[in-house]
Amino acid sequence: MLINETSKITNLTKKAIGYYVEQELIFPNILDNGYRDFSDNDIECLKKIYVLRKLGLGIEEIKSVLADKTGSTLQKLSVQKELNMQREQAKKMILDKLRNGNSYAEIDAELKAIEQSATVTEKLLGAFPGHYGRFICLHFAQFLNEPITTSRQQSAYQEILAFLDNAPLLDFPKDLQDYLFENTQHISTENITEMIENTKQSIENPEEFLSDKKKMLEQYLAFKQSDEYKNSPVYKIRSLLKEFNSTSGYYDVFIPAMKQLSVSYAEYYKQMEIANEKLLAQYPEIAKLNN
Repeated sequence: MLINETSKITNLTKKAIGYYVEQELIFPNILDNGYRDFSDNDIECLKKIYVLRKLGLGIEEIKSVLADKTGSTLQKLSVQKELNMQREQAKKMILDKLRNGNSYAEIDAELKAIEQSATVTEKLLGAFPGHYGRFICLHFAQFLNEPITTSRQQSAYQEILAFLDNAPLLDFPKDLQDYLFENTQHISTENITEMIENTKQSIENPEEFLSDKKKMLEQYLAFKQSDEYKNSPVYKIRSLLKEFNSTSGYYDVFIPAMKQLSVSYAEYYKQMEIANEKLLAQYPEIAKLNN
């Protein structure tokens, strides 16, 4: 198909199509007369590019999306968009503070906190694969909006960056990668945010949670002791995550540094320990299952 008809079908200008050819997003055949001949595959690719450009993706991002057959790149970009929206909202609130008379020194500290949060969350998203990476990233993002005011916080921030830069890749076998993708591809950033919020609420009121969810917890414990669970992909994934967290420095380096960096995370972690103690007191068999 020649460029005129391709332009009509894809809603793209001839100039835009030529640009995407130059950027090696599509590879039309060149006829003897020098005209480009666009295949059905090129047409479908251009239709995808049209949509992705409308969503604000850059050329390199589009290349990654088109090359990825699993959909994990789109999931990652969705989280990045969510985080960017949160940062823009934070900047808007800072601008309102400046308008209302706050000093530029105060504003500068808050802006640096946003920049530091962006650095850590981007590295978190890259350090952990797929759905787990999205969950980890969004989970910790909520605790990374505090300005660094002490040398200990600055040291903790550097420890976190070093850990994320040097941690070994968490690589699942292909069968588990396929399982994860199949079972998490429809989970949105909104779903993950809701799960995180539910977790926060449960540890803030552990007695109420244990009372309300008693039947669910008993069913969960029964399932975790079953052969079905022990032979499942979920069990294998959990075992690999546990091993990775134990050997990578996640528990020994990253978590202690997060508690030093963020006052709100230190408080959250303390509340989580209290909730866990109450859970183990009521269901001591959980300790055996987690070993």
